Amino acid sequence: MGTAEQGIPSIVRTARAEPFVSRETLAETVGISVETLEHMVHLGLIAPTVRDATEFPAGVVRRLRRVLRLHEDLGLALDDAAIVVDLLERLEYLEAELARRPAQER
Repeated sequence: MGTAEQGIPSIVRTARAEPFVSRETLAETVGISVETLEHMVHLGLIAPTVRDATEFPAGVVRRLRRVLRLHEDLGLALDDAAIVVDLLERLEYLEAELARRPAQER
């Protein structure tokens, strides 16, 4: 793996379509211990790749940062913060879909 620079995790690309990060890199990138990361997986807040429980889709970095920020800044419980992030991700998806549609279809 490459080195992380300026808070950007080193990402490994394989034959799979989506890049992934190791659990150690993910934990280091977001500033938590591997044990805390494993606890968050156990709670179902984030999920490793199906193939290997030590790899995570690279998109999990953003999700985990958002969950942790809501937890730390607003005092939300981790599971509550994950629900808020789920809703934000759905809104972002719907907004992107709407933006792709021609104006007359909106």
